[in-house]
Amino acid sequence: MSGRQIPRNVLNVVKSKTGKSVSEKDIQKLASGVKPSTMQSEAQLRQLIKQVSALVNVKVSESTMNDIVKAVKGSKVSPDNLEQLMKMISKK
Repeated sequence: MSGRQIPRNVLNVVKSKTGKSVSEKDIQKLASGVKPSTMQSEAQLRQLIKQVSALVNVKVSESTMNDIVKAVKGSKVSPDNLEQLMKMISKK
């Protein structure tokens, strides 16, 4: 994901869903560690969810985490397409 600009609507979705502002740099730093295998590993997905939760300072319940893991693992969204993933999340 490095070298690519994060669409403004991604930052706006984060702000509208959490009420917290997140910088593009923060998201890029977090996204730089995400690999296609991250989306297939439940342990890695849970770790990523915890990192995002800490970034926006919003607690995620175990049931919500289970729902997110199930949705990501069951989706046909390409792990390389952040916009598709954000659209899926913003519909919830």
